[in-house]
Amino acid sequence: MRTTLLAVIYAGSLLAGAPAFAGEQTVTLEVSGMTCASCPYIVKQTLAAVDGVAEVEVSFAEKTAVVTFDDNKTDVAALILATTDMGFPSKMKE
Repeated sequence: MRTTLLAVIYAGSLLAGAPAFAGEQTVTLEVSGMTCASCPYIVKQTLAAVDGVAEVEVSFAEKTAVVTFDDNKTDVAALILATTDMGFPSKMKE
């Protein structure tokens, strides 16, 4: 029992010194240049290919993309760059 308790205390002390983990973020991007029915598919595939992106929902009607990503692996600037490089300039929706 004492050995188990000491192991738990030791493990806890190791975790206490660990840096805080960043997490999942969700942003909405305004995406311009979507003019046809295939554009949302291209935007979705482009964003999904960015390392760290977990989920993408694109709305042709609203000209937006809602992106959920791991902020340890990517950031909003990389998402914007990815769509812009494919011909669909974007910015964070205000």
